[in-house]
Amino acid sequence: MTKSPIALTNSRYRLGYHVAAPIGWINDPNGFCHFKGYYHIFYQHHPYSAEWGPMHWGHARSKDLVHWESLPIGLEPGSPEDKDGCFSGSAIVKDDIMYLFYTGHHYYNDGDPDYFWQNQNMAYSEDGIHFTKYENNPIIDKEPEDNTHHFRDPKVWEHEGTYYMILGSQENDGLGRAILYASQDLKAWDYLGSVSKATDLKGEGFMWECPDFFHLDGKDILLLSPQGIDPQEEKYLNLYQTGYFVGEIDYQTAKFTRGEFHELDKGHDFYATQTTLAPDGRRIVFGWMAMWESHMPEKEDGWAGALTLPRELRLKDGKLVMTPVKELEALRVDEGKTETLTVSDATLIAKDASHAEILFSLPTTDATLTFKDAQEQDILSLVYTAETNKFVLRRNDTDEARYGTIQANDTLKYHLFIDTSSVEIFINDGETVFTERYYSESKPAVYLTTANETSVEITVYQLKADAVTYP
Repeated sequence: MTKSPIALTNSRYRLGYHVAAPIGWINDPNGFCHFKGYYHIFYQHHPYSAEWGPMHWGHARSKDLVHWESLPIGLEPGSPEDKDGCFSGSAIVKDDIMYLFYTGHHYYNDGDPDYFWQNQNMAYSEDGIHFTKYENNPIIDKEPEDNTHHFRDPKVWEHEGTYYMILGSQENDGLGRAILYASQDLKAWDYLGSVSKATDLKGEGFMWECPDFFHLDGKDILLLSPQGIDPQEEKYLNLYQTGYFVGEIDYQTAKFTRGEFHELDKGHDFYATQTTLAPDGRRIVFGWMAMWESHMPEKEDGWAGALTLPRELRLKDGKLVMTPVKELEALRVDEGKTETLTVSDATLIAKDASHAEILFSLPTTDATLTFKDAQEQDILSLVYTAETNKFVLRRNDTDEARYGTIQANDTLKYHLFIDTSSVEIFINDGETVFTERYYSESKPAVYLTTANETSVEITVYQLKADAVTYP
């Protein structure tokens, strides 16, 4: 394992209020939980380069979901049970101890990265900073007999006195699925079987990564990241998807009866979600703000990838909606500037918007939101067509558009968070969300264009550029 130090060489794209690693690569969020007064978030991390490598668990914590303190690495690979990587997993708190569950990754040393095996392991901590790997790891040493070697990403929860672990996997027939285990003590686990499986390869995928399972607003939700779904016109256009099934689980039979798959976020840069239950009962979610095989110019600067803002999940009309958590109001460094503009042709609504929150509503009409650089070249645009209730997002660094729709409504509500090289766009209280990374050497100017002359009240807040503390 290479352990040469890497340095942050340029901060041109560095984010100001999103969780990222001090240096190096990150991907999936892991171990999201609330423990002894802090929210803890871990993430897949390679600290020795800005490329994917032997996975560690990076770590940050926050008292308020806004101000994050980067902590020492939580898990390092190299033990017999996780020789080639500590892959994704989750956390649960029991008796004032934080338990981490993670996948141990192992290669056969034949040079083939697709030839590997995986097991499930546990670590624990009394202070939430220093972790000890369980002496009897692995807690699950191999996949079920009807499973391929794809067997990872444990999410653990408690239900009526029993602990359950859901894992992403692939059945021997090549279809993705989620499988379930049960335990009374978090150490000895019994296999219960497959809770749900892809109905077909092209429609629901060959591997279900990063499963998360929870009860919300009267329904059970299986949130996951299927791999191998074919693009379908304006859906499933990322390399891999993140979305959910709504249904009901029967804990006696370990079967999940569910509806169709829905994408959770319509942007280019969203994958591998993980949720936790906040102390006040809200279901909060993080995602990886990137996508496999995406172009990441920040690699040249000694880092790659970040997590999204924390978002609250709710179920509305049978579908999940996402909104930024209310705590993010603490990012504001001013009282905001509110003005009423008459908009038709391209109208400037925010200048030098490198760390900004923008809110506005307008009567439903064709509308275009555009980010421009200092040379007035488009960075990205979001076009809404009222006749079809459709949004089309385009970026200057890719020919591939992304699409979202909303229900017919008299009002369009926009809520934007801009952070150096990212924007998260929430439309109509999270009915449609676009998460995007973009790269510009200048601070963007934001313009609004409408088909008809429209009076729009717009509020712009400047946000903190130093909400994450690094060592």
